[in-house]
Amino acid sequence: MRAHLAFLAAMVAMNLKSSFALRGAFWLQAGFMTANNLLYFCFWWIFFDRFEEVGGWRVADVAALYGVVAAGFGFAVVFAGGIRDLSRSIVDGDLDAYLTQPKNPLLHLVSSKTSAAGWGDLLSGIGFLLGSGLVDWRALPLAALAVLLSASVFIASGVILHSLAFWLGRIDNLARQMWDFLVTFSIYPRPIFSGALKLLLFTLIPAGFIGYLPVELLRDFEWQGLAASVAGALAYCALAVAVFAAGLRHYESGNRFGVRV
Repeated sequence: MRAHLAFLAAMVAMNLKSSFALRGAFWLQAGFMTANNLLYFCFWWIFFDRFEEVGGWRVADVAALYGVVAAGFGFAVVFAGGIRDLSRSIVDGDLDAYLTQPKNPLLHLVSSKTSAAGWGDLLSGIGFLLGSGLVDWRALPLAALAVLLSASVFIASGVILHSLAFWLGRIDNLARQMWDFLVTFSIYPRPIFSGALKLLLFTLIPAGFIGYLPVELLRDFEWQGLAASVAGALAYCALAVAVFAAGLRHYESGNRFGVRV
């Protein structure tokens, strides 16, 4: 575990240096993503200006939800940006270079790239959380935990979706769209959904573990909610590792000779 953490830290440091190498492009992408998040939240601001609450949720609760989801997604694409190209690597046979390395191939793959735009998500998410009024200095550790839980489910979901390429072939565009689709369901207040759809959002589409349960830790902390959030995140991470491992047994080499340094 210590070796894996050291390797991950080295990959993150390398990716951060790569992102900051082109500072103009970096700040442009991050700025546009921040503006995009603010624009979407403005619709909810206008909505709650007319209707005081929805199922007990107020504008401050939605701001915290946006904060958790945006920061979680930003954390995922900044520190595990390689997920977006995972299915393409599988189909094109690019896994060969990773399999020649002594490091865990899944860890190596997901940490091999980063997204400058993700910093816009991460920073705007932090801004939403602090501006919601639900996070003071005493709740900062809990807010950080909520973001990490959200990010872990985002990462696990991305691995699962892209790993389907082991069996289905070239699905990189579909996998990316489905992964981004998770964000759409995650940023709506939970009272909007009910019945079978609500069950779906805690199973096949894990929006409940990305946004709803983590933000409930900030709205109304309960130990049962914390246990459910942690258990859900761990379950999806375990499933992601299992699906990727099963896919590796099905993987056919692309006959690519070479190594990554």
